[in-house]
Amino acid sequence: MTHSVPQETESQFSLDFPYALGKPEWSGILKAANADFVVQEIFPESFSNDGEHHYVLVEKDGENSHWVARLLAEYCNVDVSAVGLAGLKDRYAVTQQWFSVQLPGQAKMDWSGFNSPNYKILKAARHHKKLRRGDHLGNRFIIAIRDIDKNAAQADLEQRLSAIKYQGVPNYFGEQRFGISGENLVQAQAWFQDGKRIKNRKQKSFVLSAARSYLFNVMLAKRVVLSNWQQAIPGDVLDSDYPSGPMWGRGRLASQDDALLLEQALVEEYSVWCDALEHQGLKQERRPLVLMPANLSWRWQDDALELSFQLPPGQFATAVLRELFNYRELNRHG
Repeated sequence: MTHSVPQETESQFSLDFPYALGKPEWSGILKAANADFVVQEIFPESFSNDGEHHYVLVEKDGENSHWVARLLAEYCNVDVSAVGLAGLKDRYAVTQQWFSVQLPGQAKMDWSGFNSPNYKILKAARHHKKLRRGDHLGNRFIIAIRDIDKNAAQADLEQRLSAIKYQGVPNYFGEQRFGISGENLVQAQAWFQDGKRIKNRKQKSFVLSAARSYLFNVMLAKRVVLSNWQQAIPGDVLDSDYPSGPMWGRGRLASQDDALLLEQALVEEYSVWCDALEHQGLKQERRPLVLMPANLSWRWQDDALELSFQLPPGQFATAVLRELFNYRELNRHG
């Protein structure tokens, strides 16, 4: 029997999606310190060296990307809308990312007074256009997992790492997309099912993105259970040589045959959500089901494992980590 909205109650949405390699047996701590989670934006850096947009590479430690954007706007005495960035980076981390600030008629800018103990400018350049979301090539991660189980078999863990290196992991959206305790999904259900509209434009965007991402994860989870998330089935739409799933919006599904039947079943199961996303003007898109971490390597340091890999924009490092560890993050909300 089908249903028109997610079966999860208002207080809980299950984000425990199935694992490709089985639920990991090892435990560990993620982000024991900000320096244990390093993110470096991969950027082409092919600047025109002219124009009214000033680009700065900022290294931040424990700071929010939007907050740094506001600080840049204040420093330059412009509206925050004049600041551009390619993507959001984790707050509880040490990250490097580019920002642009539109300063018409200003050929030079003195950035020396901007730096603080928690953020600093590493490079500066000029370019002829504003930095937009997705303009970067991806992100490089250097992540340390600490306090790994003493009983963990190092050889078994490395065997799982080798499997991930060659077959990838399910390309799930990370839990951070859904808000603390899935709050964005709770708001989506209240809006779509009960008509409780969201007035704040920014929060509305977060909720729509979360709902769309959740539907993708549900579709991917079905494929993981069927063991065909890596291999194309009849009618699949390929993206970077891998099967893809729908990011819901207006337009017809591009899949056919067996793949179309699976995706149509999702539409029937979550018809209220799908209708709501269509009415918000979102367009049908596709996302690969497989996340393949590039240049994956690892090394042991006492009871810690340091991982290094690269991901394209829009893919989550936590999708890799969840296949390796039942990890926990130290509470940063207290």
